Amino acid sequence: MRANAIPANVATHEDQAAPVPLAPPDRCGACRARASPLREVRAASLYRAPLDRLLPRFKFHHDLAAGRLLATTMAAAFAPLAGRGAATLIPVPLHRSRLRQRGYDQALELARPLSRRLGLPLRANGLHRARDTPPQSRLDAAQRRRNLRDAFAWTADAPPPAHAILIDDVMTTGATLHAAAQALQRAGAQRVDAWVCARTL
Repeated sequence: MRANAIPANVATHEDQAAPVPLAPPDRCGACRARASPLREVRAASLYRAPLDRLLPRFKFHHDLAAGRLLATTMAAAFAPLAGRGAATLIPVPLHRSRLRQRGYDQALELARPLSRRLGLPLRANGLHRARDTPPQSRLDAAQRRRNLRDAFAWTADAPPPAHAILIDDVMTTGATLHAAAQALQRAGAQRVDAWVCARTL
């Protein structure tokens, strides 16, 4: 499977995917008015075949083998970035009620093999979903941001790593990653990036 890396700056607009890469620090007016806590966002692929079939199987149908294949795709895409400095992977957590329903946390299932393959430390017990939020799928970008306001909290006794990389399966508007990054920064993280398996258009 060929991984299609998207330049980091494609995700500097949180409401939609940019049709062409923008050279940093160029961003649209709406994004300039709303500073992002994310320094850099990377996607291993666009949300298209075959990932558009593998991701739902992994996320909603307990297909952990599909998850391992997705983690391999991410590791191949992000290996060149792994040596750029000390960073710690932090999976975007599910709320405990959704974790009970699903039986596993898809972001953690991606982060574990990614940590092993890239030799990066993993912190899976500090960032928590502070409240259960309605599903994002039927909300527009502004509604997603409101839905996730204060949804995450850093609850570990030790502070978060200075450089954290959030791990998640899919990025649509970036609202989830934005909210998680804000929680990390409030707790003391100096830089927050995000790596996702796929980016929607």
